[in-house]
Amino acid sequence: MKKAVVLIGGKQYLVEEQETLRVDLLPAGTKELETGALLVIDGDKVSVGAPEVAGVKVKAKVVEELVKGDKVRVIRYHSKKRVHKETGHRQKYSMIQIEKIG
Repeated sequence: MKKAVVLIGGKQYLVEEQETLRVDLLPAGTKELETGALLVIDGDKVSVGAPEVAGVKVKAKVVEELVKGDKVRVIRYHSKKRVHKETGHRQKYSMIQIEKIG
């Protein structure tokens, strides 16, 4: 099985074909994604790019555009001062499926 390291949204992911992964939210209307591979692992053979491996493209399609992550609660508290503040955050993601490494 072929594996590759790709750079999507400023983060690196180790992916293989038919894998579904959650990446940071892509621009609206993005249906397909094509990027170069930083590293390719094909069995025992490893190809390292400078910065990308020549002739290798990773193709992916967007399965879901907007997926919300888990809620993160942030609490600011000062003891004995009657000061406390609570905020929440839900990161937005895109679900992509890797179609082809080649």
